[in-house]
Amino acid sequence: MSETEKMMPDAQIGLKENPTPQDIAEFMVRVLDAKRGRDIKLLYVENRTIIADYFVLCTGSSTTQVSSLSDEVEYRLSQYGIAPLHIEGKRGDGWILTDYGSVLLHVFNGEQRDFYKLEKLYDAGSEQDISSLLTVD
Repeated sequence: MSETEKMMPDAQIGLKENPTPQDIAEFMVRVLDAKRGRDIKLLYVENRTIIADYFVLCTGSSTTQVSSLSDEVEYRLSQYGIAPLHIEGKRGDGWILTDYGSVLLHVFNGEQRDFYKLEKLYDAGSEQDISSLLTVD
């Protein structure tokens, strides 16, 4: 990633035509990173559950940021004609779950993330390396 891309991450985030679940999940990671989401994880869960292929997990520093992060992903995906199938949680909640079919987005505040520990429910082997998708602060 060039220095310009690191300085202007929003301008570089795109989604290819006919995206796979992995493409959508990686797009979410880049959007969350650009909006300063913390502790972003991408879990490949297809072999562990029937509800999705990927979980994207992120922590917001406040309930306001939790809502903003969730809203931003929804907005950015809508620009590609991708809408959520269902949303659990609302503005002011500590956890918002957004269902995109093969990809579930979980945005938590710190307290809810620590309490539910979704990463612990899934094998450590399910975590995907997203270091190339994240900007360096």
